[in-house]
Amino acid sequence: MEAKTDWERVHIYIKGRVQGVSFRWWIFRGAQGLGLVGWVKNLEDGRVEILAEGEKTKLTKLIKLSKRGPFLASVTHLDLVWEKATREFSGFEITK
Repeated sequence: MEAKTDWERVHIYIKGRVQGVSFRWWIFRGAQGLGLVGWVKNLEDGRVEILAEGEKTKLTKLIKLSKRGPFLASVTHLDLVWEKATREFSGFEITK
């Protein structure tokens, strides 16, 4: 496993047609495939929020997946907030 200092954390806020199109499942599968930890959830204002931790190169791949989204999605805006990793998660999940 990587040293703690090799990990970063990113909050991703995605705006557009991102709810009701399996966006959370898309991110869940992508994050698990990349070996990332954290969560993804729908926000009441129609956006999707992702909190992910892992190697920066893998987080960058997740950001690219977030920009594309699944077939029916249409991403119009994406905000990123980089933070220091806490290593508090043991896996990646879909939350409410």
